[in-house]
Amino acid sequence: MALLDKMLASHVRRGELTIVDHKGRERHYGAPDPELRPVTVRFADRMTPFRIARDPAVGTAEAYMDGRLIVEQGEILDLVLIIRRNRRWEDRSGPGKFLRKGSRLARPIAHLNWRRQARRNVAHHYDIGNDFYRLWMEADMQYSCGYFTDPGNSLEQAQLDKKAHLACKLHLKAGQRVLDIGCGWGGLALYLNRVADVDVLGVTLSTEQVKLARERAVAAGVADRVRFEHMDYRDVAGTFDRIVSVGMFEHVGPPFYRAFFRKCRELLAPDGVMVLHTMGRMGRPGTTDRFIQKYIWPGGYIPALSEIVSASEPARLIMADCEALRLHYPPTVLHWHERFKACREEVVRRYDERFYRLWLFYLAAGLSMFSDGGMTVYQLQYLRRRDAAPITRDYMFETERALRALDLAEPAMLIATKTGE
Repeated sequence: MALLDKMLASHVRRGELTIVDHKGRERHYGAPDPELRPVTVRFADRMTPFRIARDPAVGTAEAYMDGRLIVEQGEILDLVLIIRRNRRWEDRSGPGKFLRKGSRLARPIAHLNWRRQARRNVAHHYDIGNDFYRLWMEADMQYSCGYFTDPGNSLEQAQLDKKAHLACKLHLKAGQRVLDIGCGWGGLALYLNRVADVDVLGVTLSTEQVKLARERAVAAGVADRVRFEHMDYRDVAGTFDRIVSVGMFEHVGPPFYRAFFRKCRELLAPDGVMVLHTMGRMGRPGTTDRFIQKYIWPGGYIPALSEIVSASEPARLIMADCEALRLHYPPTVLHWHERFKACREEVVRRYDERFYRLWLFYLAAGLSMFSDGGMTVYQLQYLRRRDAAPITRDYMFETERALRALDLAEPAMLIATKTGE
């Protein structure tokens, strides 16, 4: 306990944290903070504090998953927020180490996402089963950052507004061919077809996702215009007027960034537009902590903006627009977190308590990474030709207003009709 006690004493200044060891002895850290709820944690055995001090990210997660770290006051989210808030990314001068441990030496090997390995990595996370994700996601199953035009909006509204936000940057026109790289369960592809009268090919490495996406296209009566394939983006052929990729670049891996952009340029028409939506680092390149690498995203890595831009430059793709969604992911993940907690009994019944705790810790850690850590979300618009988009960004705002006003219960109205083009 001595090593962890020393770490916490030097780390925790904001928020009240009480630790109770396996013999019932209490240690208190920090001070009251109106933004942080008090937390009391009890350790079930003598070795747990040592394991956490030795490897905070994995040690804390595994102790919580195994029931050796018991949160007696507050919840695991409150504990993670106290740790993060005391080393908020923009307030510190050096690297934060608590609840994070990665290896720069191991990164090149971990991120060698060749085709076979990429399929395995995707299956690990996304092929848990569609029914699992249905439990706690909104009906369209948008598993990426929402767009909160109002902090009080529902998750459903935020995800609908996210799709409109992406669509306006694609500068769509009726009859165009769109490629959706990493299409998930098909919600964005179906939305683009409905509001802009475009044909869409969605590709994913998840067998579960492509199965449901195809069912949704058939149910919507657009299977002839919105197709989904179980395919690696590297194997896609043809020419597309527009390319969109949401939440997939995190699985590409730095060794393949340049190849990704070369392939996108090859597939994009000369007057084409591409929009890349990805989680990103606000600072310089880093590492993936071992908890995420081991349990959640094998092969995954969140890129720094410098890594994205430097990889796209050799492909001669012009970055025409870049936006950082600084404050949108924390409320998105908080909605997921609360919905996930609400279905605890069903998750435990289908899987087990350890699985439930794993995902609850993951969601808590993810929320804190974006509220207090160094993570954000980037949306980048790329062009092959500098005149492929209008000279000002007014078209984005006009189209987005039209889309947000669109009643999707009515027959689809083309973007061109709504903007007067």
